[in-house]
Amino acid sequence: MASAETIHQFYARVQADAVNTPLNNAGSGHFNVFTRENCKGTPYGRRDFYKVTLIIGKGRLHYADQWLEMDRPALLISNPRVPYSWEPLSDQDGWYCLFTEAFLHPDGLNALLDSPLFPAKGIPVFFVNDQQQREIGDIYARMKREMAGDYTRKFDLLRHYLHVLLHYAMKMQPAPAPEQPVSAAVRITHAFLELLEQQFPIDTTETELQLKTANDFAEKLSVHVNHLNRALKEVTGKTTTEHIAERVVKEAMAMLRHSDWNISQIAYGLGFEYPAYFNIFFKKHTGRTPLEVRGAHRVIQTPTI
Repeated sequence: MASAETIHQFYARVQADAVNTPLNNAGSGHFNVFTRENCKGTPYGRRDFYKVTLIIGKGRLHYADQWLEMDRPALLISNPRVPYSWEPLSDQDGWYCLFTEAFLHPDGLNALLDSPLFPAKGIPVFFVNDQQQREIGDIYARMKREMAGDYTRKFDLLRHYLHVLLHYAMKMQPAPAPEQPVSAAVRITHAFLELLEQQFPIDTTETELQLKTANDFAEKLSVHVNHLNRALKEVTGKTTTEHIAERVVKEAMAMLRHSDWNISQIAYGLGFEYPAYFNIFFKKHTGRTPLEVRGAHRVIQTPTI
């Protein structure tokens, strides 16, 4: 899987007029806003920036080994650690803005990845009604006008509009349930799952999984492996090894479907000493070989750009 797409690579890919826009066009950060008219799709991969999109038009949102049918207007919020692609199924319209964390928080505080709008395991999608679509579209239109203007503090104003847009999304999130007392088993489970998820996606052939076994995770969490296993079994009904295997299979599926890595590169990236070990592991958990999965996907896949 290719490394995360940079802002300049994004501009070159979409052939935007702003291809020469400096990376730090807003002080230490970067911001820009575009329309989605005649959008041709988005290739699968990670980005080196955040993106908030008002999608008008039907399509499929692909992420990890899942996809979501988008059949009505929606607000999509993506972040650098979740790879995704967009497959249009009709004419496209709407807006999107891209920005770096340094733009939204130039003081370095309030990390975006800690926000509930930017989870590690998925991409927030909020379907909107006609009124919400008009109100959100108006925010983008104001952003577009300011980007074209010469107001000396326009990026301060654009930062304000972006905050309004993100708060609009947070208002559409369901209210959190009242917090319940958390047991030690639940705390250990949450810490394990977070640590497991932090290892993905695998971006380059120079890196591989560092935590591969139950013992690796137990040592990192400073607990005995039996204690970790009991906690996970109590809370999730699955063992540590089962969780690790499921997540590795999920990542393998995504890499087979969306990357141009060969089977050996995928095997090494996922921490297998030999490709043959990966083949045995994969078939045991899926009933198919890696080559069968890749071959089937290449037959049915639809180009997105």
